[in-house]
Amino acid sequence: MLIGAHVSTAGGLVKAHERGVEKGCDAIQVFNQSPRMWRPTNWKPDDIAEFRELMDGGPIKSVVIHAVYLINCATKDREMRKKSLASLTHSLRMGDAIGADGVVVHPGSRLKEPADAALGRVGDAVREVLAESERCRLLLENTAGAGGTLGRSLDELYRLIDLGGGHERIGVCLDCCHMLASGFDIRDDAGLERVMDDFCSHLGIERLGCIHVNDSQAPLGSNRDRHAPLGEGELGDRGCSAFLSEPRFEALPAIFEGPGVEGKEPGAVDITRMRELRTKGNTRRKRRAAAKKKRN
Repeated sequence: MLIGAHVSTAGGLVKAHERGVEKGCDAIQVFNQSPRMWRPTNWKPDDIAEFRELMDGGPIKSVVIHAVYLINCATKDREMRKKSLASLTHSLRMGDAIGADGVVVHPGSRLKEPADAALGRVGDAVREVLAESERCRLLLENTAGAGGTLGRSLDELYRLIDLGGGHERIGVCLDCCHMLASGFDIRDDAGLERVMDDFCSHLGIERLGCIHVNDSQAPLGSNRDRHAPLGEGELGDRGCSAFLSEPRFEALPAIFEGPGVEGKEPGAVDITRMRELRTKGNTRRKRRAAAKKKRN
């Protein structure tokens, strides 16, 4: 598992890489532009080239881009749709340029519109942006389920991939805070295993491109997206360690978005905490396996 965090790109990509190294990350996630503005940021060729060189020989093995929060691929508004598709296409092209393993995007919100029509519009958008980019995967993130957000259930994620043409570049990013908030009881190993059995039987684990490891301030089924420091929320140590030690997540970038224990931005102490929780979860799984073997 590639343990990491979201890092700032203030000062450029090379600075973002430096921040990831300072925190002890194996993977980093970045915004390719201000997350709450439409104005695109074009990284300079020299910055991209140096960043790629650092990635080739350094300790950070994966970079993921998070698309801006303003994007709504489900909207009926023509101007909003135009901006959303342009921004998402730009993110994918920047992902191509820097060798990113994916662009994470929230599928969108249907507001008060019928779900089927809104899902169809997202599928159309997915096909369009993939046609305008070359390599980078598009990772649809599950949502906490507030309001009319799409992607709150596995069935909606399955449908979105199908409506997007089932393209091999369409993947999924699973966020454990959002999963708990949308009603998935993943507070222990067994609960998470049941969810992932469903995911794998419908999509196959190869569709999973990234995980977000965040604890939740809000309880199970609350539909509220409120992140908490690892182990200090409703998932607690057991839920976070279950997510970090799930065998099917091996080799994936596991991104902590915060808030960290020292403030809003994740720090080195949070990366250390992730590794401790992962070890705790692995130890617990080994004990369970040994006990099961002994019983049999």
